[in-house]
Amino acid sequence: MSRINEIIVKYDSSPSCLIPVLQEIQKEFNYLPEEALDAVSEKLGVPLNQVFSVATFYNAFSLDPKGKFVIQVCMGTACHVRNAPKIVSELERLIGINKGETSADNLFTLETVNCLGACALGPVMTINGKYFGHLEVNKIETILREYQ
Repeated sequence: MSRINEIIVKYDSSPSCLIPVLQEIQKEFNYLPEEALDAVSEKLGVPLNQVFSVATFYNAFSLDPKGKFVIQVCMGTACHVRNAPKIVSELERLIGINKGETSADNLFTLETVNCLGACALGPVMTINGKYFGHLEVNKIETILREYQ
C-alpha cells in the first residue's frame, strides 16, 4: 500500500492525473489491485465508479493479475489468414492455459488482440512488447524456452 501512496503523491494527488496514476500502478503490479483503486479514488477525490470506469474502459488496464510475461497474438486479418489461430492453439498447449488466462506459476498470460500493427510480419506475437514475426507452430516452443 505504501508504494501505491508514493505513486499517487508523485502526481500531487491531482484528479486530472487519474490515467497516469493508474498506468504507473499497472506497471508496478502488472495489474490494478482493488485496494489500489480504492486508494486512488480516496486520494484523488475521484468517485470510485469513475475510477473503475476508466480502469475497465482501456485495454491497457487489467483488474486481474497478469503473468511476468504477457504474450499477445495478433488475430487481425493478415495474421489470421496466415495461421494465427494455430499459433494460439500451440501456445495454449505448451503453456497449459487458454487465451485470456494466466499460468498457475504466474509466468505467462496469453492474450489475443485485434492488431499489433505489423501485418507484413504475420502471423505475429509479442512477449512484453518484443515482436516475433513470420511465426510457425514449430518455432513457438523455442521462443518460449527463452522465457522459462
